[in-house]
Amino acid sequence: MAPLGTERSLLYFQYIEMILTETRKGRYYTFIHYAHSDPSLYHYPEAMMPKREPNDIKDILKNPEIQEAISSTNQGLIKRINYIPPQCEVFSNRYTRLEEDPRFTFTPDKDAEKQLPDMIHNQVQRVIGVVSGVASGVDSGVDSPDEAFKKNYDKKRTIGIVFSGGPAPGGHNVIAGIFDAAKKVNPESKIYGFLMGPDGIIENEAVELTKDRVDRYRNLGGFTMIKTGRTKIDTAEKMALSRATCKELGLDALVVVGGDDSNTNAAFLAQEMYADGVQVIGVPKTIDGDIQVKDTRGHLLCAMSFGFHSAARAFSAAVSSLSTDCSSDVKYWHICKVMGRVASHLALEVALQTHANMTLIGEDLADYVDQERIQNAEAEGTVDYTAYGMTLRHLSRVVCNAIVKRAAVGKNYGLLVIPEGVLEFINEIQVFIIKLNTIIAEYNDTHDATFHEDFPYLEDKLEYLRRLARQSREESTFSIWNTRDDDLFNDIPAFFQEGLLMERDSHGNFPFSQVKTDKVIMGLVSDYLKILRERGIYKIGIHRDYYRKTLEKANLDPEFFGPILFENPQGKYLLVKPGIISLKTLKQELIRGEAVEPEDEIPPAVEKIYLKSVPDFKTQTHFYGYDGRGTDPTCFDCNYTYNLGLTVFSLIANGATGQMAAIKNLEQDFPEWEPIGIPIAQLMHIEERKGKLALVIEKSVVDVNSTAFRVVEALREKWLAATPGEDEFRRPGPILFSDESEESRPITLLLNAIGNRKPE
Repeated sequence: MAPLGTERSLLYFQYIEMILTETRKGRYYTFIHYAHSDPSLYHYPEAMMPKREPNDIKDILKNPEIQEAISSTNQGLIKRINYIPPQCEVFSNRYTRLEEDPRFTFTPDKDAEKQLPDMIHNQVQRVIGVVSGVASGVDSGVDSPDEAFKKNYDKKRTIGIVFSGGPAPGGHNVIAGIFDAAKKVNPESKIYGFLMGPDGIIENEAVELTKDRVDRYRNLGGFTMIKTGRTKIDTAEKMALSRATCKELGLDALVVVGGDDSNTNAAFLAQEMYADGVQVIGVPKTIDGDIQVKDTRGHLLCAMSFGFHSAARAFSAAVSSLSTDCSSDVKYWHICKVMGRVASHLALEVALQTHANMTLIGEDLADYVDQERIQNAEAEGTVDYTAYGMTLRHLSRVVCNAIVKRAAVGKNYGLLVIPEGVLEFINEIQVFIIKLNTIIAEYNDTHDATFHEDFPYLEDKLEYLRRLARQSREESTFSIWNTRDDDLFNDIPAFFQEGLLMERDSHGNFPFSQVKTDKVIMGLVSDYLKILRERGIYKIGIHRDYYRKTLEKANLDPEFFGPILFENPQGKYLLVKPGIISLKTLKQELIRGEAVEPEDEIPPAVEKIYLKSVPDFKTQTHFYGYDGRGTDPTCFDCNYTYNLGLTVFSLIANGATGQMAAIKNLEQDFPEWEPIGIPIAQLMHIEERKGKLALVIEKSVVDVNSTAFRVVEALREKWLAATPGEDEFRRPGPILFSDESEESRPITLLLNAIGNRKPE
């Protein structure tokens, strides 16, 4: 074709671009080849141009059916928003009282007594409903309220609410419960929402919550109504600004919805504002499920923080989909990391919901004892302290063994669930984290710039650690980082070194969610599987019927070749002998078995069987965290959080402060739920944070003696399904919300409740 002029060339390329664009849109033209052969087509013939009226889309968008289809509101959403959660029986009464319950006691920390003198003597309080002179509630006996009580209860109040930390499904219903209760008692009461978390208190950024605003978010996930933030009110300046905000707004009470750190903050705020007459109430929120409260005698007062069930169900639905995927194309191990930095509650619940082939529980790993090491040490008259607790290397071997066992029955695929903080339960990693936390915190406290500002690159950080190690050796003085630490640390892969040295979060915690835990573990697993494959241990089992069919089709005798090829020639899944690890060793075995002569080729059918037995370990990694904490709440969490809101108002109306709103018997059926207030100060103890000792609420980890864990432990082999036949996967399905088939509580709570029942 002759060269085109500039103008015609431009038209040509514009035309081709138009054709390609329309083709992508699904309009396929049969004349595209003419553009190369017929220059007359360069001028966009009218007949070939797509016809479109300029205002067509405006008319289309006016169509009611289309408007309904693309609306941000749907019938499911409308049904969810209009759902009215049931109320605990005590809240059906006009008034409620608080009654101290002497059955539940704590042993207060001495530092808590010093720092929280006005809060430390709080007791567990039960909410008692009162109406017409008759009190409702267990063992109540409260008289009808007098006029002074009624007047105080019914007075106009101004209440501030703040979300603190990451979102958790159900938070909006806490607000709805408080709002409904306050407005029911006195319609003139005002409810303020502090914007963007604790910063809203410090900077006096608040919005009055109206019925319209609250109604828009009922039963919906997220903290969208007022947003959230991670700032801590932990300095005298921040505390003074917060007090000024509360005074300016005329707050009677402040409600802090958050995790363990936020509820710790609530206790200190309650102490600081005690003289101002501002009540402070905490609400337990965290999808990790690590706020659980038992008293000194082991009585369970708060079985689970809100949001846990919803996040676990969201994660489980996604993980279950992967179980369907991996058992369909049978070529991937899906590695699923779920949130849970300090505790493995979510991983445990996901295991129960999905029956994943393998689930690592950090608390179980920390409890591990290597009996073989102990026996060897005893024989030598020594003590092997490394026998206590799981090492990273040993953990990788445990995972490898599971993979090899499944492959042996033809299942070179599977589902592995890992809690995000599993490395925190590995001895050597925990030691590094503690030491590095202290080193970084000390550096930040004594230098003008932070550790990460002064040492921005990995090599800079490693050089600083080397200096500390040399200093400990040369000066013969105690150092938190010695040459042994430095040698061990340098054996760790660079990407993991970088992970361990990354910047800590706002609470001084090691940010496990940013560490590629799965990469650390699966890297070791992959390396060891290569060794096992070279040793002939890691092989894919060949179904006996497939083997027979393949050889018979090639006119070869399966009975003759079976003993030559397989270590278990009579098994359902046949395993190629360990010594056959290549085509060369296969040929040698065939010669030894007199199946072929040295000059012969390997029969193609036999080679095909061998190649089928050679595993190719492939993984897909997934992280479940933000999707779960942003999901809409389950019916359980909707009911739980709404009643938490009602409990908060009852505590406020009865003058409580420094208490955490909770629902006792949460693990039981709804009619058994009991609203209570738990003294936050009595839950606190001294713990290392940011390299310093601080007064905090202890996080609750998985109890390896609980019924829920013991069930998972007992069913590990069954769920691993390293036997011929189908896998044991469970399909929990999506969050159905109002469907009758929706479960009433987390499986973890259900199992523990059943296990704790007293024999009749």
